Amino acid sequence: MFRTRLLSGIALVAIALGVFLTGGALLAVVIFGVSVIAYQELTAACKVRGEKREPSAPVIVGLVMTLVYYALIGLALARDVTFAFPVMMMVIMAAFLAFLFVYVFTFPKYHANQIMSAMFCFLYGPVMLSFLYLLREGFDDGIYLVWFVFLASWGSDTCAYCVGVLIGKHKMTPKLSPKKSIEGAVGGILGAALLFVLYTHFVINQYTMMTLSLPLAACLGAAGALVSMVGDLAASAVKRDHEIKDYGKLIPGHGGIMDRFDSVIVAAPIVFLGIALATGF
Repeated sequence: MFRTRLLSGIALVAIALGVFLTGGALLAVVIFGVSVIAYQELTAACKVRGEKREPSAPVIVGLVMTLVYYALIGLALARDVTFAFPVMMMVIMAAFLAFLFVYVFTFPKYHANQIMSAMFCFLYGPVMLSFLYLLREGFDDGIYLVWFVFLASWGSDTCAYCVGVLIGKHKMTPKLSPKKSIEGAVGGILGAALLFVLYTHFVINQYTMMTLSLPLAACLGAAGALVSMVGDLAASAVKRDHEIKDYGKLIPGHGGIMDRFDSVIVAAPIVFLGIALATGF
Protein backbone atom coordinates (compact mmCIF):
# COMPACT_ATOMS: atom_id res chain seq x y z
CA MET A 1 0.00 0.00 0.00
CA PHE A 2 2.79 2.44 0.92
CA ARG A 3 4.63 1.71 -2.34
CA THR A 4 1.46 2.25 -4.37
CA ARG A 5 0.64 5.45 -2.52
CA LEU A 6 4.19 6.77 -2.95
CA LEU A 7 4.33 6.06 -6.69
CA SER A 8 0.87 7.58 -7.21
CA GLY A 9 1.94 10.65 -5.27
CA ILE A 10 5.08 11.10 -7.37
CA ALA A 11 3.08 10.70 -10.59
CA LEU A 12 0.50 13.20 -9.34
CA VAL A 13 3.17 15.80 -8.55
CA ALA A 14 4.79 15.27 -11.96
CA ILE A 15 1.44 15.76 -13.73
CA ALA A 16 0.68 18.87 -11.67
CA LEU A 17 4.08 20.34 -12.54
CA GLY A 18 3.59 19.76 -16.24
CA VAL A 19 0.03 21.09 -16.34
CA PHE A 20 0.58 24.23 -14.25
CA LEU A 21 3.86 25.10 -15.96
CA THR A 22 2.14 24.82 -19.33
CA GLY A 23 -1.04 26.65 -18.31
CA GLY A 24 -3.41 27.99 -20.96
CA ALA A 25 -5.88 25.68 -22.67
CA LEU A 26 -4.29 22.52 -21.22
CA LEU A 27 -4.76 23.80 -17.67
CA ALA A 28 -8.35 24.83 -18.40
CA VAL A 29 -9.22 21.38 -19.76
CA VAL A 30 -7.53 19.55 -16.88
CA ILE A 31 -9.12 21.71 -14.16
CA PHE A 32 -12.50 21.31 -15.85
CA GLY A 33 -12.03 17.53 -15.94
CA VAL A 34 -10.97 17.42 -12.31
CA SER A 35 -13.98 19.58 -11.39
CA VAL A 36 -16.36 17.21 -13.17
CA ILE A 37 -14.90 14.21 -11.35
CA ALA A 38 -14.99 16.04 -8.00
CA TYR A 39 -18.63 16.99 -8.58
CA GLN A 40 -19.56 13.41 -9.42
CA GLU A 41 -17.73 12.10 -6.36
CA LEU A 42 -19.43 14.61 -4.07
CA THR A 43 -22.92 14.05 -5.46
CA ALA A 44 -22.45 10.29 -5.17
CA ALA A 45 -21.29 10.65 -1.54
CA CYS A 46 -24.21 12.98 -0.71
CA LYS A 47 -26.66 10.59 -2.41
CA VAL A 48 -27.87 13.14 -4.94
CA ARG A 49 -27.86 10.35 -7.53
CA GLY A 50 -30.42 8.24 -5.69
CA GLU A 51 -30.21 4.72 -4.35
CA LYS A 52 -29.16 3.13 -7.67
CA ARG A 53 -26.59 5.91 -8.33
CA GLU A 54 -28.15 6.53 -11.74
CA PRO A 55 -27.71 9.95 -13.42
CA SER A 56 -30.27 12.34 -11.97
CA ALA A 57 -31.56 15.72 -13.11
CA PRO A 58 -29.73 17.67 -10.34
CA VAL A 59 -26.46 15.96 -11.24
CA ILE A 60 -26.93 16.63 -14.95
CA VAL A 61 -27.74 20.30 -14.25
CA GLY A 62 -24.60 20.58 -12.14
CA LEU A 63 -22.43 19.07 -14.88
CA VAL A 64 -23.92 21.35 -17.54
CA MET A 65 -23.43 24.41 -15.34
CA THR A 66 -19.82 23.34 -14.68
CA LEU A 67 -19.21 23.34 -18.43
CA VAL A 68 -20.90 26.74 -18.81
CA TYR A 69 -18.99 28.10 -15.82
CA TYR A 70 -15.55 27.19 -17.15
CA ALA A 71 -16.34 28.21 -20.72
CA LEU A 72 -17.45 31.68 -19.62
CA ILE A 73 -14.55 32.13 -17.21
CA GLY A 74 -12.13 31.27 -20.02
CA LEU A 75 -13.76 33.84 -22.28
CA ALA A 76 -13.79 36.44 -19.49
CA LEU A 77 -10.08 35.95 -18.75
CA ALA A 78 -9.28 36.33 -22.44
CA ARG A 79 -10.99 39.72 -22.35
CA ASP A 80 -10.05 41.06 -18.91
CA VAL A 81 -9.37 39.27 -15.64
CA THR A 82 -11.58 41.63 -13.62
CA PHE A 83 -14.47 40.72 -15.91
CA ALA A 84 -14.29 37.13 -14.62
CA PHE A 85 -15.80 37.92 -11.22
CA PRO A 86 -19.21 39.24 -12.29
CA VAL A 87 -19.34 36.34 -14.75
CA MET A 88 -18.68 33.92 -11.89
CA MET A 89 -21.50 35.40 -9.83
CA MET A 90 -23.95 35.31 -12.73
CA VAL A 91 -23.22 31.65 -13.46
CA ILE A 92 -23.52 30.72 -9.77
CA MET A 93 -26.90 32.45 -9.59
CA ALA A 94 -27.97 30.78 -12.84
CA ALA A 95 -26.98 27.40 -11.38
CA PHE A 96 -28.98 28.10 -8.23
CA LEU A 97 -32.06 28.98 -10.28
CA ALA A 98 -31.56 25.91 -12.47
CA PHE A 99 -31.57 23.67 -9.40
CA LEU A 100 -34.75 25.38 -8.19
CA PHE A 101 -36.40 24.74 -11.56
CA VAL A 102 -35.52 21.05 -11.28
CA TYR A 103 -36.89 20.92 -7.74
CA VAL A 104 -40.19 22.60 -8.66
CA PHE A 105 -40.96 20.94 -11.99
CA THR A 106 -40.01 17.42 -10.94
CA PHE A 107 -41.59 17.63 -7.49
CA PRO A 108 -41.79 15.36 -5.50
CA LYS A 109 -39.17 13.20 -7.25
CA TYR A 110 -36.24 14.93 -5.53
CA HIS A 111 -36.09 15.92 -1.89
CA ALA A 112 -34.98 19.36 -0.73
CA ASN A 113 -31.80 17.96 0.80
CA GLN A 114 -30.81 16.49 -2.59
CA ILE A 115 -31.25 19.85 -4.34
CA MET A 116 -29.33 21.67 -1.61
CA SER A 117 -26.60 19.03 -1.72
CA ALA A 118 -26.34 19.40 -5.51
CA MET A 119 -25.78 23.15 -5.15
CA PHE A 120 -23.33 22.58 -2.29
CA CYS A 121 -21.36 20.12 -4.43
CA PHE A 122 -21.26 22.62 -7.32
CA LEU A 123 -19.82 25.32 -5.07
CA TYR A 124 -17.50 22.97 -3.20
CA GLY A 125 -16.03 21.26 -6.27
CA PRO A 126 -16.08 23.18 -9.58
CA VAL A 127 -16.29 26.74 -8.20
CA MET A 128 -13.60 26.35 -5.53
CA LEU A 129 -11.27 24.50 -7.91
CA SER A 130 -11.63 27.26 -10.49
CA PHE A 131 -9.50 29.54 -8.29
CA LEU A 132 -6.49 27.44 -9.25
CA TYR A 133 -7.14 28.38 -12.87
CA LEU A 134 -7.83 32.02 -11.97
CA LEU A 135 -4.64 32.27 -9.92
CA ARG A 136 -2.50 30.72 -12.67
CA GLU A 137 -4.02 32.61 -15.61
CA GLY A 138 -5.34 35.79 -13.97
CA PHE A 139 -1.96 37.20 -12.88
CA ASP A 140 1.05 38.01 -15.02
CA ASP A 141 3.20 36.01 -12.62
CA GLY A 142 0.63 33.28 -12.11
CA ILE A 143 3.13 30.60 -13.14
CA TYR A 144 4.97 31.37 -9.88
CA LEU A 145 2.03 32.30 -7.65
CA VAL A 146 -0.03 29.13 -8.13
CA TRP A 147 2.48 27.06 -6.16
CA PHE A 148 1.52 28.94 -3.00
CA VAL A 149 -1.67 26.85 -2.97
CA PHE A 150 0.25 23.59 -2.86
CA LEU A 151 2.63 24.92 -0.21
CA ALA A 152 -0.40 25.84 1.91
CA SER A 153 -2.05 22.45 1.45
CA TRP A 154 0.42 19.66 0.73
CA GLY A 155 3.34 21.50 2.34
CA SER A 156 1.50 22.20 5.58
CA ASP A 157 0.16 18.64 5.62
CA THR A 158 3.70 17.27 5.44
CA CYS A 159 4.86 19.58 8.23
CA ALA A 160 1.85 18.68 10.36
CA TYR A 161 2.49 14.96 9.87
CA CYS A 162 6.17 15.24 10.86
CA VAL A 163 5.49 17.34 13.96
CA GLY A 164 2.51 15.15 14.92
CA VAL A 165 4.60 11.97 14.71
CA LEU A 166 7.42 13.51 16.74
CA ILE A 167 5.60 15.33 19.55
CA GLY A 168 1.86 14.99 18.93
CA LYS A 169 -0.03 14.14 22.13
CA HIS A 170 -3.31 16.08 22.23
CA LYS A 171 -6.01 14.99 19.79
CA MET A 172 -7.49 17.79 17.73
CA THR A 173 -10.71 16.14 16.50
CA PRO A 174 -10.79 12.65 18.06
CA LYS A 175 -14.17 11.68 16.59
CA LEU A 176 -13.43 12.96 13.10
CA SER A 177 -9.71 12.29 12.63
CA PRO A 178 -8.13 10.52 15.63
CA LYS A 179 -4.60 10.66 14.22
CA LYS A 180 -4.45 14.46 13.94
CA SER A 181 -3.02 16.32 16.92
CA ILE A 182 -3.05 19.93 18.07
CA GLU A 183 0.75 19.93 18.03
CA GLY A 184 0.69 18.69 14.44
CA ALA A 185 -1.77 21.40 13.44
CA VAL A 186 0.42 24.11 14.97
CA GLY A 187 3.45 22.60 13.24
CA GLY A 188 1.60 22.61 9.93
CA ILE A 189 0.60 26.26 10.26
CA LEU A 190 4.07 27.40 11.30
CA GLY A 191 5.66 25.18 8.66
CA ALA A 192 3.49 26.67 5.92
CA ALA A 193 4.32 30.19 7.13
CA LEU A 194 8.03 29.36 6.87
CA LEU A 195 7.60 27.78 3.42
CA PHE A 196 5.78 30.89 2.20
CA VAL A 197 8.55 33.15 3.52
CA LEU A 198 11.29 31.09 1.88
CA TYR A 199 9.43 30.80 -1.43
CA THR A 200 8.65 34.52 -1.42
CA HIS A 201 12.23 35.52 -0.64
CA PHE A 202 14.01 33.16 -3.04
CA VAL A 203 11.48 32.98 -5.89
CA ILE A 204 8.70 35.58 -5.91
CA ASN A 205 10.82 38.59 -4.99
CA GLN A 206 13.70 37.44 -7.19
CA TYR A 207 12.07 36.27 -10.42
CA THR A 208 8.79 38.18 -10.71
CA MET A 209 7.77 41.80 -11.23
CA MET A 210 5.94 41.88 -7.89
CA THR A 211 7.26 42.22 -4.35
CA LEU A 212 5.60 40.64 -1.33
CA SER A 213 6.63 41.53 2.19
CA LEU A 214 7.87 38.54 4.18
CA PRO A 215 5.51 39.15 7.16
CA LEU A 216 2.58 39.25 4.74
CA ALA A 217 3.79 36.02 3.13
CA ALA A 218 4.00 34.37 6.56
CA CYS A 219 0.45 35.45 7.44
CA LEU A 220 -0.86 34.22 4.09
CA GLY A 221 0.90 30.88 4.57
CA ALA A 222 -0.55 30.46 8.06
CA ALA A 223 -4.06 31.35 6.87
CA GLY A 224 -3.76 29.03 3.89
CA ALA A 225 -2.59 26.17 6.09
CA LEU A 226 -5.41 26.72 8.58
CA VAL A 227 -8.16 26.65 5.97
CA SER A 228 -6.54 23.70 4.20
CA MET A 229 -6.79 21.72 7.44
CA VAL A 230 -10.44 22.68 7.74
CA GLY A 231 -10.96 21.58 4.14
CA ASP A 232 -9.33 18.23 4.86
CA LEU A 233 -11.49 17.69 7.94
CA ALA A 234 -14.65 18.89 6.17
CA ALA A 235 -14.16 16.35 3.39
CA SER A 236 -13.63 13.68 6.06
CA ALA A 237 -16.80 14.79 7.84
CA VAL A 238 -18.84 14.34 4.66
CA LYS A 239 -17.47 10.79 4.36
CA ARG A 240 -18.25 10.05 8.00
CA ASP A 241 -21.78 11.41 7.65
CA HIS A 242 -22.45 9.13 4.68
CA GLU A 243 -20.41 6.17 5.96
CA ILE A 244 -17.97 5.84 3.06
CA LYS A 245 -14.22 5.20 3.18
CA ASP A 246 -13.09 7.01 0.04
CA TYR A 247 -14.72 9.28 -2.53
CA GLY A 248 -13.43 7.16 -5.39
CA LYS A 249 -10.67 4.88 -6.69
CA LEU A 250 -9.17 7.07 -9.40
CA ILE A 251 -5.79 7.58 -7.68
CA PRO A 252 -4.30 4.28 -6.45
CA GLY A 253 -3.48 4.42 -2.76
CA HIS A 254 -5.15 7.82 -2.32
CA GLY A 255 -8.78 7.34 -3.35
CA GLY A 256 -10.64 9.86 -5.47
CA ILE A 257 -10.05 13.46 -6.46
CA MET A 258 -11.77 14.71 -3.30
CA ASP A 259 -9.56 12.48 -1.14
CA ARG A 260 -6.37 14.00 -2.57
CA PHE A 261 -7.45 17.57 -3.32
CA ASP A 262 -9.69 18.23 -0.29
CA SER A 263 -7.23 20.72 1.22
CA VAL A 264 -6.19 22.24 -2.13
CA ILE A 265 -9.82 23.04 -2.97
CA VAL A 266 -10.25 25.21 0.13
CA ALA A 267 -6.76 26.75 0.12
CA ALA A 268 -6.99 28.00 -3.49
CA PRO A 269 -9.61 30.77 -2.89
CA ILE A 270 -7.84 32.00 0.24
CA VAL A 271 -4.46 32.22 -1.47
CA PHE A 272 -6.08 33.92 -4.48
CA LEU A 273 -7.77 36.48 -2.25
CA GLY A 274 -4.58 37.14 -0.29
CA ILE A 275 -2.52 37.67 -3.45
CA ALA A 276 -5.23 39.88 -4.95
CA LEU A 277 -5.36 42.10 -1.87
CA ALA A 278 -1.58 42.22 -1.54
CA THR A 279 -1.11 43.33 -5.13
CA GLY A 280 -4.06 45.74 -5.24
CA PHE A 281 -5.65 43.57 -7.90
